[in-house]
Amino acid sequence: MAALQIKNIPTGPGDDIKFDVSYSKGMTKNVIATSGTSPNFAMFGGSSSAYQSVGFGATTDGVYLPGAAGTGGIELTTAWGIRGAFNHNWDPYWSSSLFGSYSQVKYDGGANDNLLGAGTTSAKGAYCAAFAASHSGQALAGNATGNYTCNPDFNVSQLGANLRWTPVKNLTFTGEVQWFHLDQKMSGSSVFTATAPKPNALYQFKDQDTVLLQVRAQRNF
Repeated sequence: MAALQIKNIPTGPGDDIKFDVSYSKGMTKNVIATSGTSPNFAMFGGSSSAYQSVGFGATTDGVYLPGAAGTGGIELTTAWGIRGAFNHNWDPYWSSSLFGSYSQVKYDGGANDNLLGAGTTSAKGAYCAAFAASHSGQALAGNATGNYTCNPDFNVSQLGANLRWTPVKNLTFTGEVQWFHLDQKMSGSSVFTATAPKPNALYQFKDQDTVLLQVRAQRNF
């Protein structure tokens, strides 16, 4: 990881610009999250060709390749990301930030590896073989239960802005709006077994977006 902070910029006293870039192999949480565990993504949206659309992003440190045909080892997951923020002080009481990030998570191997006889010799192959066990139609054209190409790679993007009010020292009220985009690499569609609250139906693999609003009051002692 490398980071850069630029101070004394002409927009005002105390303003700064921060950037950091990170790369990992086998330690994905240092790119996707800063907490103890990394998030896995499962997002639903609309679809014109199926009951709904779905986007997956499995965040792992590695994929185990078991079995007689496998290597018996762990293929480490590769990830990289960049984050940045511009912080501006309007006056002693009001400040705001504009921030964003972009990250990629990549698994060893090619899409649908398990269909090429390499199901346990690459991370993608092992992942897709396990996924196909409960989701039929992988790369089978004309299958009544769907036809999809398996690829667990994904990218995530975020862009947001906030406004902070500090009426007195150590008390801050913050309003924040953020856009999140999941760029997943699965394509096609498959029938998913019913899991509350979702029904048993055909789902299309598709990129997903969401917007969130947060309001927070913070008191430091």
